[in-house]
Amino acid sequence: MKRLLIFPVFFLWFLMYVNATPVLDKIFSDNMVVQRDKKFRVSGRGIPGEGVEIFFGGKTKSTTVGNDSLWVVNFPPRKSCAVPQELIVRSGGAEIVLRNILIGDVWLCSGQSNMEWTMGKEMYYKQALKSANQPLVRFCNPWPAGRYVYGEAFKPDLLKRLTPEKFYRWEKWQVCDSSTLAAQSAVAFYFAKMVAERTGVPVGIVNVSLGGAPIETFIAREALAASKQFAPKVKPGNWLNNESLPVWPRERGRQNVGSQPDAFADDLGPNHGYKPGFAFEGGVKSLSQLAIKGVLWYQGESNAQETERVEEYDALFMLMVRNYRAEWKNQRMPFYWVQLSSIDTLHYKSHFWPQFRDLQRQTLRKVRHGGMAVSSDIGSRHDVHPTNKKDVGERLARWALAQDYGQEIMPSGPLPLKAKYRKGQLEITFQYSEGLKTSAGNEIKGFSTDGKTEIRAFVERDRVIIPVSEKPGFVYYGWKPFSDANLVNGEGLPASTFKIEVK
Repeated sequence: MKRLLIFPVFFLWFLMYVNATPVLDKIFSDNMVVQRDKKFRVSGRGIPGEGVEIFFGGKTKSTTVGNDSLWVVNFPPRKSCAVPQELIVRSGGAEIVLRNILIGDVWLCSGQSNMEWTMGKEMYYKQALKSANQPLVRFCNPWPAGRYVYGEAFKPDLLKRLTPEKFYRWEKWQVCDSSTLAAQSAVAFYFAKMVAERTGVPVGIVNVSLGGAPIETFIAREALAASKQFAPKVKPGNWLNNESLPVWPRERGRQNVGSQPDAFADDLGPNHGYKPGFAFEGGVKSLSQLAIKGVLWYQGESNAQETERVEEYDALFMLMVRNYRAEWKNQRMPFYWVQLSSIDTLHYKSHFWPQFRDLQRQTLRKVRHGGMAVSSDIGSRHDVHPTNKKDVGERLARWALAQDYGQEIMPSGPLPLKAKYRKGQLEITFQYSEGLKTSAGNEIKGFSTDGKTEIRAFVERDRVIIPVSEKPGFVYYGWKPFSDANLVNGEGLPASTFKIEVK
């Protein structure tokens, strides 16, 4: 009887072996973009000991599936290519064929809801549909568990996905056209479209953003723990009660998993997309074997509501930049971010946003191969989600085009260099100040010497001159949560919020 029972088991195993189809890792699919000028790592799973042949770009690589069921091969770097390629994997008599693959630049997009914000809700969506067919632009949009679920407990199907392996539901790559545009990140689309159109280089976007997420979830737990300043964020204990983490994300975490006894948990408490290190472990880390060009980042709202969180953000952001560059073994990897926009304090806790925006500006001096897109001029008075993402994406693209693609283009609006007092007036000089003016040709708005009371200013030879009765300690610009400051350069790019010492 035992032999009769065992035989069917071995027979089924034999059929699986004979008909086994090799499995590629989740980032591989039709329509993907492979990073140019970097080795192309192809990986997957199969039956231990089975041979695997991989064909790509006129070359063939062979390997054997390891005892851990994993296999990997590396193809040599290739130049940009807009001619569709095929990737063919053969093993055990089975074959996988991926088609329409381009070779170009892959950008990782991350952050919270303003990066997540889709084209279907964007201000210029109908206009963008007219030029939506962008064959050089490709998107991969893994879907995080719990996206858009606020104010309620996660249902069992979501709880089952709260593991690093299952947190992101990986989707196939899509070619940008009128049928796929609505679901794409608006910031990422406008960035990719501008870069592809101006350079002819295919652009691939992998978007792992998550609405409401604090920066802590996108940093490796190990990186946080190794930092003397930030180790308390990952001290053992329930993260939902850890007061060194932002309040708002912890409140949402309690709503979703705080009373769920069946939620997966470890020494930091129940798993959730906002848990320190969790989105990194579930998404960013799994992508680190995929060569990329750089990172686009739009986040901060969830870390800008308490003084302690604001004052630490620039150091926390720098930790993340170092973390990602170490993960991809590229200390020169471009990192571009969006400065927080504008919103009034009437319906939103944005009291600390001027200081937050200024800290983001100061980070420009610390991040080599980085850049910041200003968006305070296109904020919405009572909505944390301004719908004009076109200007945001294109302002990010300007940094990339200037620094990574060698194009002659102004990367930024005016950034303050110094403020000097002399004979009853302040003289403020700027970088990127060519053609300095106001956005509507009217009087300059936004300057003060106390962060509160607006004072008269005027432009003279690409400098700002402010008459004063005595030397102040500092000069401020755009120092309101909802800013009406209107200084721009000749390209119409806005000046950043700032507070600088007067010399």
